[in-house]
Amino acid sequence: MHGIYVLRSKKDGGLYVGYSAKIRERFVEHQKGNVASTKDRRPWEVIYCELYKNSRDAMQRERFLKTGWGRNYIKKILSNTLK
Repeated sequence: MHGIYVLRSKKDGGLYVGYSAKIRERFVEHQKGNVASTKDRRPWEVIYCELYKNSRDAMQRERFLKTGWGRNYIKKILSNTLK
């Protein structure tokens, strides 16, 4: 399975959207600081994920969630989580 995930930094409350075929393993890499774009904002928590059978579908969804419309979608569907 391929998935997209949204992480929230416990340090500054910022969000990060990513894609991986192995979400759990990728999350561990984020937590250990092995990902350059997220290492300075640790620790992280997974607040949302979607799974796809096809990698192209997952990557397309990740690209959308990284746009302004995608960020607005995340804020709308996770309004209670993000309070």
